[in-house]
Amino acid sequence: MAMINRSCFAAGRLCGSHILLSPKGLERSHVHTSRLATAPGTSATLQDRKKEIKEDGLDLQDFISGELSEKSKWEEYRGNLKRQKGERLRLPPWLKTEIPIGKNYNRLKNTLRELNLHTVCEEARCPNIGECWGGGEYATATATIMLMGDTCTRGCRFCSVKTARKPPPLDPDEPYNTAEAIAAWGLDYVVLTSVDRDDLADGGAEHFAKTVSNLKERNPTILVECLTPDFRGDLSAVEKIALSGLDVYAHNVETVRELQRYVRDPRANFDQSLSVLRHAKKVKPSVLTKTSIMLGLGETDAQVHSTIKELRDSGVDCLTLGQYMQPTKRHLKVEEYVTPEKFAYWEKMGQEMGFVYTASGPLVRSSYKAGEFFLKNLLKNRTTEETSE
Repeated sequence: MAMINRSCFAAGRLCGSHILLSPKGLERSHVHTSRLATAPGTSATLQDRKKEIKEDGLDLQDFISGELSEKSKWEEYRGNLKRQKGERLRLPPWLKTEIPIGKNYNRLKNTLRELNLHTVCEEARCPNIGECWGGGEYATATATIMLMGDTCTRGCRFCSVKTARKPPPLDPDEPYNTAEAIAAWGLDYVVLTSVDRDDLADGGAEHFAKTVSNLKERNPTILVECLTPDFRGDLSAVEKIALSGLDVYAHNVETVRELQRYVRDPRANFDQSLSVLRHAKKVKPSVLTKTSIMLGLGETDAQVHSTIKELRDSGVDCLTLGQYMQPTKRHLKVEEYVTPEKFAYWEKMGQEMGFVYTASGPLVRSSYKAGEFFLKNLLKNRTTEETSE
């Protein structure tokens, strides 16, 4: 059964339109209800609201535009951006957004209903939904689908996906059923990702590869990105997916080298992640490799710069940087809300270092508008090649 991540904002690894599929149709995800106070003027309600935020993290309504959401008013914000001991940071205005809707959004939503599919994006009203589904300038509709269940064998301190030493067995029909559903949906670009499955001999690599090959058989023109685990450093598993017919091989380093043990599960590390990305490029030089970094975990500018340089020196093609958001009180606190100007600085640096593309912004996630970025740069490269001929 193909499952979903619990929150579009929670984890650095997952983003976009997270879909819940099952071989028998669909298990309906829980409807998220608004926790907005009905009487904000009362102290009791205010205390209740503070308690809710402390226990459960921020809700969708915390991201909806307020008076300071316009860029021209960002400079008016006087709240703290770096956490002091014992403090919980308030959400800054640049993380509040409108929810856009367009023709592609409506088309995909109607198709979802016809296929009896549901997404957390809809039921939690994710602010990125209109941009991912609508595709923006290039009308490239993107979705991110999670394979191999909803239970991970690892416990990273930033991620809210539930964990277990031995999750339920894989559904052998999932590669076929998932490919069939995606092909019927009519997407331009799809991201396949998964939980870590250290309980499986190959980490689920064969399952991943079968899904890609089945999908390409049904729709040869669809662009497929695989956002994979590190497979405990098993490069044969990496090779199996890299040669499955995908277009983009993604694996996230998540944070700077210096914070790896603090942020990720002890079984993950920076060098192991780099080896995954290097090997994917080695066995299939034409594939684009991609990774993502969360900011706001306490990293320094020097550490970010060093990490970006090391990624580029290792041959990584694409880089995304986004703001870390604490999913629940049990997870790492946000140490800093990075400003849009700083994100723009890192994006410019990535471009200057030679990445095929760099997407950097507070609401950017690993697969945020992935199809649009891919297509935009693909067209640019083709134009360059035609000019040089």
